[in-house]
Amino acid sequence: MNTTTPVRIATRKSPLALCQSEIVAELIRTRMGLEVELVQMSTTGDQRLEWSLQEKGGKGLFTKELEVALLDDRADLAVHSAKDMPTENPEGLVISAFLKRDDPRDVLVTRTGISEFQKIASGSPRRVSQLQNRFQGAEWTEFRGNVETRLRKIAHDHEADGTILAAAGLNRLRIEKFDGVDFEILPVDQMVPAPGQGAIAVQTRVADAKKFSVLGDPETEWSVQLERKILEGMGGGCQVALGAHVQADKLYFYHPNTEIIEIEIKNRSDDEIVKELVERTK
Repeated sequence: MNTTTPVRIATRKSPLALCQSEIVAELIRTRMGLEVELVQMSTTGDQRLEWSLQEKGGKGLFTKELEVALLDDRADLAVHSAKDMPTENPEGLVISAFLKRDDPRDVLVTRTGISEFQKIASGSPRRVSQLQNRFQGAEWTEFRGNVETRLRKIAHDHEADGTILAAAGLNRLRIEKFDGVDFEILPVDQMVPAPGQGAIAVQTRVADAKKFSVLGDPETEWSVQLERKILEGMGGGCQVALGAHVQADKLYFYHPNTEIIEIEIKNRSDDEIVKELVERTK
């Protein structure tokens, strides 16, 4: 890569994706002293808003086109939400850095004034599985769109009575409140986040991995890598009803076969932790 030319960042076009790419761009400017160019792209997941992620499977729907741009040398790095990343990279690509994690928690969004919930919207099996008991009798549906679109569908269009969003996305978009809805932050010991939730992943070609590794946060990288190993050990992708979140020396884990469990992970190897969890979910 020619360092005298701008670093080309492949990014989706959604407001949140662009916001996350700007965070990476600013780190490149300050830590590496390089100029940056955003290469905006639409992924299959963006183009097929009518698709159900549960039916189609979310694996790669929001990453493939960006990865092809890297492999074709139309971009130097790609920015993703870590929770959207499959556990395997295409040949020739690698995740070079995970940026310092934002708030990993989920946020329950409900229409103001609602006391009886008839319809809840989420395309995430993990979120549905963990909240079914709370909303017994409610119909679960799915709708797509960027964050503000989803908020409008709850507040104004009444397409559902509630939905669940990531706190990190709301924070990055600086949405602290939205007319017509109420926000409830769900603690990780009651609603276990997806592996990598709240972290931004920087993907590059293997040859550029060391160069861009300076963008990473060591604590986040250790935590997210363990969470992703757990996901891989369970044979899953982002459309599996599995939650895994590392917080200090504790791991919060959710699987439909176990409900929520907490285990101490200090002085334990990753392989030992994964093996225990696989055994406990059988």
